[in-house]
Order: sequence, then C-alpha cells, then structure tokens
Amino acid sequence: MAEEICPVCGLPKSLCICKTIEQAEQKIKIFVEKRRFGKPTTIIEGINNGKEIIKQLKAKLACGGTVKNNHIELQGNHKNKLKEILIKLGYSEDQIEIK
Repeated sequence: MAEEICPVCGLPKSLCICKTIEQAEQKIKIFVEKRRFGKPTTIIEGINNGKEIIKQLKAKLACGGTVKNNHIELQGNHKNKLKEILIKLGYSEDQIEIK
C-alpha cells in the first residue's frame, strides 16, 4: 500500500517536515499581566498550535490555563520557567522573547 502524502511539501507523512519548518518560523513572546484582584497571568503569543502545547505546559507547570485569540494564558507567573520548557519542546532559544 502506498503511504499517504503531505499536500503541502509533497513528502510521505513519515518524512514530512512541514511542522518543523512552521515551528522554526514562529516568534514567541512571553509576558505577565495583572488581572482581577491582582492575580498574575502569563501570556504566550506566537504559537500557532496552542491547543497541542497547552496540555503539556499545564501539566509541567501545575497550573490552569486556556487558549484564547491565538495566544495561551496560564494562571500565575511562569515566565522564568517557560523558556526552558519551550526549548525542550523543540523551539529554539532565538525564537523566544521574554518581556
């Protein structure tokens, strides 16, 4: 049986590099906002596949969070830990900007 072919790059699905290229082109911004009652919320902008990553981030940081308007919101101030976690998930250090 023939293997399924990616419509974007034309390679077989097992060799497809579309996600890697897409991930390498993203610029990620991390910053903290004060919300109601002075509670900090960490915002991550620039990740296109937020729904796939949010579960991993919430589990590693032991916090709640959501994806809204193409950005990730995590409860609490996690900007110091996020850079290490995103690098382990395959993002390069040059892509990540912490404000």
